Amino acid sequence: MGLRLVLATLLAATMTIAARAEPIPVVASFSILADFARNVGGDRVAVTALVGPGGDSHVYTPTPADARTVAAARLVVVNGLGFEGWLPRLVKAAGGKAIVIEAAKGVAPRKAADDDHDHGHDHSHDAVDPHAWQAVANAKIYVTNIRDALIAIDAAGTDAYRARATAYLAQLDALEAEVRKAVATIPAARRKVISSHAAFGYFADRYGIAFIAPQGVSTEAEPSARAVAALIRQIKRQQLPAVFLENMTDPRLARRIAAETGAKIGGTLYADSLTAENGPAPTYIAMVRHNIKALTDALSD
Repeated sequence: MGLRLVLATLLAATMTIAARAEPIPVVASFSILADFARNVGGDRVAVTALVGPGGDSHVYTPTPADARTVAAARLVVVNGLGFEGWLPRLVKAAGGKAIVIEAAKGVAPRKAADDDHDHGHDHSHDAVDPHAWQAVANAKIYVTNIRDALIAIDAAGTDAYRARATAYLAQLDALEAEVRKAVATIPAARRKVISSHAAFGYFADRYGIAFIAPQGVSTEAEPSARAVAALIRQIKRQQLPAVFLENMTDPRLARRIAAETGAKIGGTLYADSLTAENGPAPTYIAMVRHNIKALTDALSD
C-alpha cells in the first residue's frame, strides 16, 4: 500500500506540473497585438493572431475556425477605438469564457482626419483614429494593459509577466529615442510625405512628420478621381518630396501620383500588420525601425 501511495502521489504531482506547464491560450485580433502579447507572456502563453502577418484588419471576415479559437481562449486582446468592427459579433458567437481587453485603453485618442471616410469602423463625426500603436509611447500603454490582463488570469505568473514587460518596455524606450534621433536628421522643411493609407496620425503628432494620404483611415474604399486630382495639385503646390506605399493598399495609386508629380517613391511603410518572419517587419520593433529608416532615407538631403 505504501508503494502504491507513493506512486499515486508522484503521478498526481506530475499531472499538476504538466497542467501548470500548459501554455495559456491567448487570442489577439491582429499581428501587432500578438507580438506584444508574446513579448509579455513568453512561454507561459500560446498566442494566436486572428488576422495574421500581411492581413488587413479593416476588412477581415472571421471564419468558423476563428470562432472555435476564440471559444478556447482565456484572454482575447483587441485594439479597441473602433478598429475591429467585426470582433464583438465573433466573440458573442463564439461563446466561451475569455476575458476581452482593449489594449488601447488609456490612450489619448486623436480624432480621425476630416477626409477619413468610408472606413468600416464604427463611424460618426466624432470618430477616432484607431492606429494608436504608431506612437511608441502608446505601444507602452498597450504592453502595460496586456501585462495586467495576464496577471489577472494567471496570478502564478505575476513575477514572470512583470519582469518580461519591464524588459520589453525598456526596449520600447530605446526605440523611442531611436525614432526621435532619426527624425532630427531630416530637414524641417522636408518632414512631409504622402502615404497611401492614413494610419500614421499618431506617429505624425508625436514625431513631427506630416502625412498626407489619398485614402482615409481604412483600405476599403478607393478615392474618387476628383480627390486624386486635388491631391496631385496639392503635392505640386506643397512640393512634397516622397510618396510611400503602405503594405495593404494597391500600390498603383501611389505610383500614378508619383509619376504625375515627380515625388520620389519612398518605399513601403508598414501600418496595420507585421510581415512574415522572413520579411522586413516581423515584430513591432522591427516594423518601427523599418519605417523610420524608409522615411529618413527618402526625406534627408
